[in-house]
Amino acid sequence: MPRLATALLLAAVTGTILGGCNGPGRGPDDGVTIDLDKAQGTDTGPLPAVYGSRDASRPLVILDPGHGGHDPGAISPFGDRREKDVTLAVARAIKDDLAASGRVRVAMTREDDRFLVLKDRYEIARRMGAQLFISIHADAAPGGDTARGATIYTLSEVASDKEAALLAQAQNGADAVAGAPAGAGAGVNRILIDLAQRESMEVSADFANLLKREASAYFPFRPDFHRFASLVVLKAPDVPSILFETGYLTNPADAAYIESAEGRRQIAAGMRSAIETHFARRRYGVVATH
Repeated sequence: MPRLATALLLAAVTGTILGGCNGPGRGPDDGVTIDLDKAQGTDTGPLPAVYGSRDASRPLVILDPGHGGHDPGAISPFGDRREKDVTLAVARAIKDDLAASGRVRVAMTREDDRFLVLKDRYEIARRMGAQLFISIHADAAPGGDTARGATIYTLSEVASDKEAALLAQAQNGADAVAGAPAGAGAGVNRILIDLAQRESMEVSADFANLLKREASAYFPFRPDFHRFASLVVLKAPDVPSILFETGYLTNPADAAYIESAEGRRQIAAGMRSAIETHFARRRYGVVATH
């Protein structure tokens, strides 16, 4: 991928200068340290089917239904609905809406009940040259907490709050629970892919705000709808990525909405509106405003 090769080369040349930026106290706009070996993306497994426009120049969106297989995710106390099933149903609804519109191309990391390690999820997006990666989840609140509404997470090494940090810990631990090898720690091969990562994080944050604006007419958001966390699944250095929590399975109103055909239709409509507006902006060079 030419732009990644350029970014890697520039990052390697300027590594000494940029190395000092990788210290404590960084905010959500700072770069994120990525393992060079992971950034190369050498996986050669099969890739998913692409739906929607047949025009290869159209933007490609990858939908990632969270959890799957022996990892059920959160369990709703209202009917024991499993998060892995909810996320798959929501992703299918979004995929179908985007495909019917035909303005973008769309693929899913999984279309059935299977387990994927976190790295494989975002590597699918990288290998396919995606312009946007959306990991879909359904939240769960502690007992007695009446929280409801959708939340959008974007990447930062520093969590925006305690709840965001706890979510990152739980989501990043999915691989360990399933017996997958843990990610490698810092080593001599780690470099700061600052140029590509910084741009991706900025685009991701812009899309998070756009999604709130475009989709609020379709489904509710939490008041603090945009949060930051060090989520492994968002660490593709060259693909703008968000983790979208559709709502709370522990809230009866949210659970009923997410699990209903009408609720999924509205979530899909809001997401499609945001995605199509996002790429129209980028095509015509419209600067995002918040």
